[in-house]
Amino acid sequence: MSLEILLKRLGLSTVARVLTDLIPVAEREDWSYAQFLERLLSEEVAHRAENRVATQVAKAKFPFAATIETFDFTFRSDLKRQMLGRFLGPELVSDNRSLILEGPPGTGKTHLCVSIAYKAIQNGFAARFITAAALINELKIAHDLNAALKPYTQPHVLVIDEMGYLGYGPGAADVLFQVVDQRYQQGKPILFTTNKPLRQWGRGLHDEELARAIIDRTLHYGEYLKFTGSSYRLKGAKFDFDRPSPNEGTLPSENAETHKTDLTTSKALGIQ
Repeated sequence: MSLEILLKRLGLSTVARVLTDLIPVAEREDWSYAQFLERLLSEEVAHRAENRVATQVAKAKFPFAATIETFDFTFRSDLKRQMLGRFLGPELVSDNRSLILEGPPGTGKTHLCVSIAYKAIQNGFAARFITAAALINELKIAHDLNAALKPYTQPHVLVIDEMGYLGYGPGAADVLFQVVDQRYQQGKPILFTTNKPLRQWGRGLHDEELARAIIDRTLHYGEYLKFTGSSYRLKGAKFDFDRPSPNEGTLPSENAETHKTDLTTSKALGIQ
C-alpha cells in the first residue's frame, strides 16, 4: 500500500500535501527522524486549527471580521487593552464572564464583542452572534421554542447586539429571559451591547421584573462597561453629535467605567 493511500486513510491530508516539499529540506538540514515527524505533524495540526477557526467563524455569523488587534485604542484613549484581558482568555468561558457594553453608536461596542467572541473561537470554543431584535422576533414566532433556543444556548459564547435599539412587542422579555436563564444555568457567558441605560431595559421589554432578572443573571459573574464620547464613524467629519453648539456647556470628558457586580446591578437599575 502506497504512502499516499495510507496518509489519505488516516486523514492526514496536510502531511500528504507538504511531504514532498519537506523531504529535501529535511535532508539538507540533516533533520532527525523525530524532527521530521514533528514538523509534519505540526503542519497537520496547524492546518486543522485554521480550518476549525474558519468553520466556527462561519457558524458564528459575525456581521463583519474584527479582532482585538484591529480595534483602534488610540481613538478610544479611555479604554486600555489590559482592561479586556480577562475576556480574551479561556476564563471567559470557564468563569462565565458575561459583559454588558453600554454607549452611544459608533463607540466600538460591537467591534469589541465580535473581537472577544473571535478570540474565544481561537481558544477552542464556539460562538454565535445575533441582534436582540432578530433573536426576539425569531423566538416569538417559533412553533417549538425549545428547538429554536438551541442555536443560542449551545454555543459557549453568545453575542446579543443592539439591545434596546428598537422597541419590542409583548412577550419579548419572556423569550429573552429563556435564553439568558438557560445560559446562566449552564455557565455560558453572554456579551450584550446596548445604547440604553440598564434601568430602561424594562421599558423596552415591557416587563420590569424580567428585565431585572435578565440583568441580574448576566452580571452575577459578569461586568458592565460604559462608553461615552463621539462616534468612530464620524471621526474627522464636520458633523458630530457630540460637538456642543455655542449655547451648550462643555461635554463630560470621555471615560470608561467598570463596575463590580454588586454595585453595577443596583446602580444601573436605580436601586439605592
